[in-house]
Amino acid sequence: MAQTKKKRRRKHRGTQGGRIDRRPARGRARSRSEAQARARSRTKKKSGPRVPEPPTRSSAIKKGGIAAVLFVAVLALFGQSPAAAVVAGVVIFPAYTVMSYLIDRFIYRRYLRKEEQKRAEHEAQRAGAGQTGG
Repeated sequence: MAQTKKKRRRKHRGTQGGRIDRRPARGRARSRSEAQARARSRTKKKSGPRVPEPPTRSSAIKKGGIAAVLFVAVLALFGQSPAAAVVAGVVIFPAYTVMSYLIDRFIYRRYLRKEEQKRAEHEAQRAGAGQTGG
């Protein structure tokens, strides 16, 4: 009896120049490393200096909450009773929140000052270059 199953073939598409593309240009990734490389290239953001966000109350509250929870965990780890650790965390939470906001504000204002200084230097160079050219 004749064999009816044939081995499945992949299509090799030729170009007019005679080149044969064995792999489709935008097909599914064939290897794990290729798939990872594609994923990385898709998620890459613009490279360059990181721009800090303006400080917000919500971000300060989140950071203060995380710090207070870590503080409670450290106190509990070092043998403090759980109730005392939670009370200490509740007491320290506002301090961490305010401290977080002030640090974020300091970093953001410092960034703005540096950007303003760069802009002023750039404008001075442009003005200086315009005067010497005449």
